[in-house]
Amino acid sequence: MYTKSEYCCCKINKNPTKINGSFKCKCNNHSFKPSSSSSSSGAGVSLRRRRYASQDDESKPEKVLWPSVQPPMRTLSSTASSDGRRTIKRALLCGVTYKNWKHRLQGTVNDVRNMQDLLINHFGYSKQNIRILTEDETKPEQMPTKKNIQNGLKWLVEGCTGGDNLVFYFSGHGLRQPDFDMDELDGYDETICPVDFMEEGMITDNEINATIVSPLKNGVTLHAIVDACHSGTILDLAYVYDRDRDEWLDNRPPSGARKETSGGLAISMSACGDDQFAADTSILTGKTMNGAMTFILIHLVKTFGDLTYGRLLQYMHDTVQRANKQGCFSCSFLRKLLRYKKIQEPQLSSSEVFDVHKKIFTL
Repeated sequence: MYTKSEYCCCKINKNPTKINGSFKCKCNNHSFKPSSSSSSSGAGVSLRRRRYASQDDESKPEKVLWPSVQPPMRTLSSTASSDGRRTIKRALLCGVTYKNWKHRLQGTVNDVRNMQDLLINHFGYSKQNIRILTEDETKPEQMPTKKNIQNGLKWLVEGCTGGDNLVFYFSGHGLRQPDFDMDELDGYDETICPVDFMEEGMITDNEINATIVSPLKNGVTLHAIVDACHSGTILDLAYVYDRDRDEWLDNRPPSGARKETSGGLAISMSACGDDQFAADTSILTGKTMNGAMTFILIHLVKTFGDLTYGRLLQYMHDTVQRANKQGCFSCSFLRKLLRYKKIQEPQLSSSEVFDVHKKIFTL
């Protein structure tokens, strides 16, 4: 049984740190109620057991945040399968502000609206097939409570069949808690925090995996985009891509617990590694607050069109690094305070390995 004092590892005991009014870390150290849950290979793709490393980059700041080359824009993706059947494109978008809590976030609703626009106007999703959970909604069933998020996850995969495309998006706080099931290589379960997590508990990676990864049938593709701290392996997928070494690392549970799909494909893009932090910032827009990872991903996809997963991840990483060098996300004081060398490094994980330099990113 988990103790009540489950924790985030950042060890901050005061209010969120702000830098020039533009940065707020998406997690802080508090005592939280525990969650109720206790609980392939590809040609030419190398695979190794997962490891973690970080290095300081002391090079001089760049003036340009975005890549300069702009390939042609892509057209809206088709909604018909090869056999002519009309496929489903369904999305669950969750943005949690925690507006009645002193450690509130300001950019999460903007993130959800921007993601909805991307899905509708770039990837051809229908508005009625997108379920939105934010504190700006008026109906009780649209609030991002633990129960509503759990119900939304079940709705997302309900009745899915081959050719369907599903998206789970979350912008909010993410935390870690000790893993006693021996199914995590680093000894921690990753979690997302609903608006009522102080009363009802968090939602663990184990529960998310069981709800939306395990049921995926052959031909179904799920993308999870999670803009939260400690979100690197939030879906507990079998493989994590190491960008520096250009290879997939084995993330399968040491306990041998089954964390596979039922034949479908699950891909997760998260804001940072399991031991890192995500930023809520206005520096990229100059106006509104946004999750850094969400804003960068949407900007790149809209601007560059057809990007492979490898190129998208590289562009996201380069943009974050340029922002870090210019002081957008961090400074020497914050690094020393957090005792971490990196604030944010976007992560890619998958239920099966694939060639990231050939496969085009599409939702």
